[in-house]
Amino acid sequence: MKFIKGVTFAPFVPSGCLGTEEAKESLVKMKERTGADFVILAPGAVQATPISEEIDFRSERTMTDAELIDTIRQAKSLGLRVALKPTVNCADGTWRGHIHFFDVDVPCEPKWGNWFASYTAFQLHYAKIAEEEGCELFIAGCEMVMTEIREKEWRKLIADIREVFHGPVSYNTDKYQEGHVNWWDAVDVISSSGYYPADDWENQLDRIEAVVKKFDRPFFFAEAGCMSTEGSAAVPNDWTVRGGLALEEQADFYRAMFAACEKRDWVSGFGLWSWNWCLPECARAQQEKGYELYEKPAEKVVRNFYETRK
Repeated sequence: MKFIKGVTFAPFVPSGCLGTEEAKESLVKMKERTGADFVILAPGAVQATPISEEIDFRSERTMTDAELIDTIRQAKSLGLRVALKPTVNCADGTWRGHIHFFDVDVPCEPKWGNWFASYTAFQLHYAKIAEEEGCELFIAGCEMVMTEIREKEWRKLIADIREVFHGPVSYNTDKYQEGHVNWWDAVDVISSSGYYPADDWENQLDRIEAVVKKFDRPFFFAEAGCMSTEGSAAVPNDWTVRGGLALEEQADFYRAMFAACEKRDWVSGFGLWSWNWCLPECARAQQEKGYELYEKPAEKVVRNFYETRK
């Protein structure tokens, strides 16, 4: 698999954001300033709670199809390869990894079968767009930890996606979960979220390598990143960390991640988290404590790394 020098662009934005002049300009800057040759677009759907059966991807909380298609076409005009990663979130703020139902159907209780029917409709909608627009990769969801035990349903979903999308298919499991997905043989590419402590990359890569070898599939980190908040490099997956501004800590995290992964020829790239659709003024961007890369030292680390990759 060709190395993915990727960034996730404008994840989960509502309608009215993509397709604007601000978003178009931001995508151009993302490519120029990071050296990326790949972009991941993540349409965000919503279910009310982690035990709700219905997934809504047609409201104003989700980018419109026209906006998404326009962004795909712009990305391709810039020479970027494109992946779609439709992702569901919970409206009540619960992390999607906690979506779960009873193992056995019980009358008057929400059921796996109903949820997977809704999730399949959501995924197939975007798989058709990915096919029609010539996307290079389709990622069938992100960090759905407690759903991953439903192997039969996931295999059926992947098979259904292949009926409408004829490119490679992946799935983005969460950090530390790579060895707990038993159906990696159903996808073409294994991917996970690389939010590992800056000083623990070697241990985690040793563990992931065993999974990659077992299933004999290409692998990349469909997400990876660290906030520019003091303490985030130790727990980069925790967006609730509160501390002072730590721009160099974020940059050092990227240096550590790239240095460790560069020694592993089976790591085939990254979909770094993230790049906003509307960029702030430089001074404001440099005070921002989240995962964003724009105008921070980490941005230069990413560009230097990506520009050296062939």
